[in-house]
Amino acid sequence: MSKAKILLLEDDANLNDTVTDFLEDEGYSVDSTYDGYEAQDKLYESKYDLLLLDVNTPGIDGFTLLKEARDNGVLAPTIFITSLDGIDDLERGFESGCDDYIRKPFVLKELQIRVETLLRRGFFHEAADIISLGEGIEYNTKSNELLVQGNAQTLGNKESALFKLFMKHPNEVISHDRIYKELWDFDEDPSDTALRTYIKNIRKIIGKDRIVSIKKQGYKFTS
Repeated sequence: MSKAKILLLEDDANLNDTVTDFLEDEGYSVDSTYDGYEAQDKLYESKYDLLLLDVNTPGIDGFTLLKEARDNGVLAPTIFITSLDGIDDLERGFESGCDDYIRKPFVLKELQIRVETLLRRGFFHEAADIISLGEGIEYNTKSNELLVQGNAQTLGNKESALFKLFMKHPNEVISHDRIYKELWDFDEDPSDTALRTYIKNIRKIIGKDRIVSIKKQGYKFTS
């Protein structure tokens, strides 16, 4: 399954390289950008599990970038990484839609802890990396791996994203439109046939009864 995908906006080249290398060594996929416009383009081209945004950046600043992204339906949890330390800056950061705030200079281990905490938060509010689904089936929230009897299962990128969506919203009917929005990028055309194939492939691994088809509405994953 695909690794958790992070968008990094940091205009300091050395810090950008350091954070990127560290997170990739920890098993994450990182798209690194150096100015707000570049990050904005990436944000609307791809789906991300988490955003790491500097504030004072060339082009669009991090506060404005996130506020516009939130207004356009981007829900990925976000951490601001910044040297700003005033209470007004902190308030503006949270008002723009961030979930956490880390001040420079910071220890990379602290960043890792904050990233992992936010990524776990979407999965049943579990504190562990591994969530048991019963019958020897587990899900690793850090690596986005689906495990059966300890063995990682091979899923394509969209199948992985679909299963992660189900994991974040157990026992909830997820509409077809929402699935299309989450799985397909802006320049791709959603496919009913492809979606049914992805559902079929996941059911082969976790069992047919775990994903229920709700006629004319969508699908529901039973936890």
